[in-house]
Amino acid sequence: MPAAASVPSIASAQSVAADLAERIDAALPQTQCTRCGYADCRHYADAIADGAADINRCPPGGAEGIHRLATITGRAPLPLDAACGLEGVRALAVIDEAWCIGCTLCIQVCPVDCIVGASKLMHTVIDAQCTGCELCVPACPVDCISMQPASGACTGWAAWSAAQAVAARSRYTQRRLRAERETRESDARLAARAADRLAGHVARAGADEA
Repeated sequence: MPAAASVPSIASAQSVAADLAERIDAALPQTQCTRCGYADCRHYADAIADGAADINRCPPGGAEGIHRLATITGRAPLPLDAACGLEGVRALAVIDEAWCIGCTLCIQVCPVDCIVGASKLMHTVIDAQCTGCELCVPACPVDCISMQPASGACTGWAAWSAAQAVAARSRYTQRRLRAERETRESDARLAARAADRLAGHVARAGADEA
């Protein structure tokens, strides 16, 4: 009887943790910059909800972001963890088109698909969609991407709106779902080719035996 009673208790705890993670994720700026040490904002939110991460690891959210997370989690506010970076003005990625070689590496790492271009053709950044994550900068083999200040003296949430965060999360989710679909399709094609090759081998083996 006690063991059976623990089942709904565990399910209830998981539901509470999931709800907490969702509220934490909604309070993050959704830049998907990975400076917190996690793969994306949602993974950081899950870690906070599980008690595995502190609430002070998001430089884009800054001090205001830490206070928001403190309110949601009931934890005491902490200074921003300097190991994750410093709170600063919002910056936009700018591609020096004269030096761009069209390698597409920046497109591949942009978490919100705000870089457009094609292989061996010039790339450009859609300013309104750039989150300032900086992930494209180290990806560029010719150092033609720089980060330019775009929010004046405003930092943290003063430089980034809730509407921008919602839009960024939507674009990131769309990109992630597309990548998962492409992976499934690629795996299916590889499996089909392997099956065809196997069938060919079996048929040839049967013909040889005959």
